[in-house]
Amino acid sequence: QVIKCKAAVLWEANKPFSIEEVEVAPPKEHEVRIKIMATGICRSDDHVITGALVMPFPVILGHEAAGVVESVGQGVTSIKPGDKVIPLFVPQCGECKSCLNPKGNLCSKTDLGASAGLMPDGTTRFTCKGKAIHHFLGTSTFTEYTVVHEFAVAKIDSAAPLEKVCLIGCGFSTGYGAALQTAKVEPGSTCAVFGLGGVGLSVIIGCKAAGASRIIAVDINSDKFAKAKELGATDCINPKDFDKPIHEVLIEMTGEGVDYSFEVIGRMDTMTAALACCQCNYGVSVVVGVPPAAQNITFDPMLLFTGRSWKGSVFGGWKSKDSVPKLVADYMKKKFVLDPLITHTLPLIKINDGFDLLRTGK
Repeated sequence: QVIKCKAAVLWEANKPFSIEEVEVAPPKEHEVRIKIMATGICRSDDHVITGALVMPFPVILGHEAAGVVESVGQGVTSIKPGDKVIPLFVPQCGECKSCLNPKGNLCSKTDLGASAGLMPDGTTRFTCKGKAIHHFLGTSTFTEYTVVHEFAVAKIDSAAPLEKVCLIGCGFSTGYGAALQTAKVEPGSTCAVFGLGGVGLSVIIGCKAAGASRIIAVDINSDKFAKAKELGATDCINPKDFDKPIHEVLIEMTGEGVDYSFEVIGRMDTMTAALACCQCNYGVSVVVGVPPAAQNITFDPMLLFTGRSWKGSVFGGWKSKDSVPKLVADYMKKKFVLDPLITHTLPLIKINDGFDLLRTGK
């Protein structure tokens, strides 16, 4: 059966979301229809609104969520109606080169490629006012019901609180994994984290869990410092308080620069600053923030020649279908906290207010 429900539709760039009644088609073969119970707002969604991340319109955004399976299509064996699940914007098909390589996690079936905005069969499951509406990253969670492919959903502990573990669908896992999986931060090391949104704070949680001795948090919004310290930052610095470039400040604070740095904003200037502030020979800098479209970076190659490593990290390097249920289990065992990352809780109809809070740094 087709389900009619509310969704936040983005008809065009740089406009507010419109709360509409949409029709959600039943799941086809190897697809799963999910009732979304909670979804997070992520800067990557905002990047689509501003055009920094190019996607087709009209679209239902959202990619960080948790819900309950409503129905499944033919051939779905791993998941049944009633299961608690998290949709996966980085799927895990188990067959492509990245899935088969222990070092990789960016499945080739991700919706960052040619068929952007559609299901793997090239069609959409959403219509509104007679128009086809695009999907986003194979998940589309700003709606009461969504349809995802079986390789883009993970079954989780039935006791998990969905309004908390939805963050494991993107923000928390992305930051936590950047520290633990991508950088592989070691005990006693020094770290710098640029950007203290939900993902940056999750990097701090990961650095602390790894045993870092010093975690320097960097943001131009000093209101973010109290929470960064609560989660494990040892120092907080605001680049606006200094006359010199921030990488020089960090090198002075640490002697030769940090062992690990993380750019969790998505800006060219902070990416090069994060690279420059890590130790010249064995420092590792990780790009976590989504880079804006059609912008190139210019940097002095001597920064790399001396031995630094520059790495990217998508979804924290986790193989999604394997790792998400384990991360939820770790949360249930209190291995990490999620509550401090949740600042506001709003109903779906107030989604534009939620994006205002994001844009004003609240």
